Amino acid sequence: MRKAVLAAVAWLALPFAPCFADNASLAETLVKAEQGEAAAQVNLGWMYEDGDGVTRDYAEALKWYRKAAEQGNAAAQMNLGSMYHEGEGVPRDYAEAAKWTRKAAEQGFTGAQDNLGLMYNKGEGVTRDYAEAAKWFRKAAEQGFAPAQYNLGRTYDTGAGVARNYAEALKWYRKAAEQGNGNAQNNLGVMYHEGEGAPRDYAEAAKWFRKAAEQGDANAQSNLGAMYHEGKGMPRDYVQAYKWLSLAAAQDVEKAGSLLDSVERRMTPDQIAEAQKLAAAWKPTGN
Repeated sequence: MRKAVLAAVAWLALPFAPCFADNASLAETLVKAEQGEAAAQVNLGWMYEDGDGVTRDYAEALKWYRKAAEQGNAAAQMNLGSMYHEGEGVPRDYAEAAKWTRKAAEQGFTGAQDNLGLMYNKGEGVTRDYAEAAKWFRKAAEQGFAPAQYNLGRTYDTGAGVARNYAEALKWYRKAAEQGNGNAQNNLGVMYHEGEGAPRDYAEAAKWFRKAAEQGDANAQSNLGAMYHEGKGMPRDYVQAYKWLSLAAAQDVEKAGSLLDSVERRMTPDQIAEAQKLAAAWKPTGN
């Protein structure tokens, strides 16, 4: 079974997208931004970053985020940190990214807290410190932020910065999984499959693998395909195994490709054709 690695830094844009009914309201926002209104400045920054109603211009986005960030606007501070982290509109600078991300995190902004935890986890702009990473993940996780709940679960799963505790890992994975986080759904499935933090339960493992697989998570697709191949948690079904393994293999999951060859040798040409048709027609769903 494959677990997801700690999530890549998922720098978030604003928690909302400004909506302008017409050019007049856009012009009004510009006037307010130029008059120093922080909310208007951060909206204008978002528009330039996203190319919403204006030509995308990272330098302009950076300018407006900075104006709002210097007034203490947490969303702007986080987005300014994001732009320094990604090198958008400015040379990449992890130290500057950490500085602005921390300002937003200290105001309780969950996305920034999670991002700061990831920076400590990777040693980007700060000295690598797994315990500090866990601290920031927890702050956001306890506010219900699903990516941080997943990251805190992974921290307990691996014992990075905390004592390894599978029951705690399971708890936090479940919180994120119930919000639709695909990495957490897959890892929760692995824990039920392996009996880590809870009694082994193949049916429960398959349930969570399916939820993540249907969203397009490659590891979960591979794991679900393997369970169909082995008949664990559901009846053995080579057509379904082929479908999910082929989808995972297309996303470069090496284990899926090797298992797919084994499954194909057990199938009739008609079964292979049916499975290929199912895989071709598959589309990811929402949560």
